[in-house]
Amino acid sequence: MTITAIEPRKKGLSALFIDGEFAMKLDTQTLLENRFDVGRDIDDDELHEIIALSNERRAKEKALWLISYRDHSKKELADKIKRTCDEESAQKAVDRLEELGLVNDEGFARRYAEQLLFSKHMSKRGAVYELSRKGIDKELAEEILENIDVDEEEEIRAVLEKKYRNIDDEKIRRRAVSALQRLGYGWNSIKHAMENYSNYIEEDSI
Repeated sequence: MTITAIEPRKKGLSALFIDGEFAMKLDTQTLLENRFDVGRDIDDDELHEIIALSNERRAKEKALWLISYRDHSKKELADKIKRTCDEESAQKAVDRLEELGLVNDEGFARRYAEQLLFSKHMSKRGAVYELSRKGIDKELAEEILENIDVDEEEEIRAVLEKKYRNIDDEKIRRRAVSALQRLGYGWNSIKHAMENYSNYIEEDSI
């Protein structure tokens, strides 16, 4: 097989032509570093090796770009990288970032748990579910949340204050209950908090 053309494409890629036909798009820098030039004869092993190297570089660059915007769990990061390259390259990139201390599931879980509890006003049960969806081990999630002090009634009140102040209206009350259940609160907690909130509103209006 002979490389007959290499043409630049977007996003740091180049189109590789072999024996006069388009073969694939590969990372331009990887091609340069490995001296894949027009006119070079290559075999299957060399082609497979350059494909793997290209995928690994693209995976690392994608990983660094993603974590520059916000924290990610290992699973979440790998899942996003797999949209643009193979699973093995994605996992290698994530493992390397973990070795460098740039990805840490426990640190991510602690920060995200606080955001879920105090910014999104989610229950601890709901937060465990969300952390699990991000790939955090359930036992780790439960341990982290166990060590965070939170007044769930106060968080329910924050939700009501923001969107459902008039809970004496039956339609608003039903919508509030549904919203709080989606946040992971049980019926008894919701009922108790709503009763106290109604009393609070009545006292405040006197």
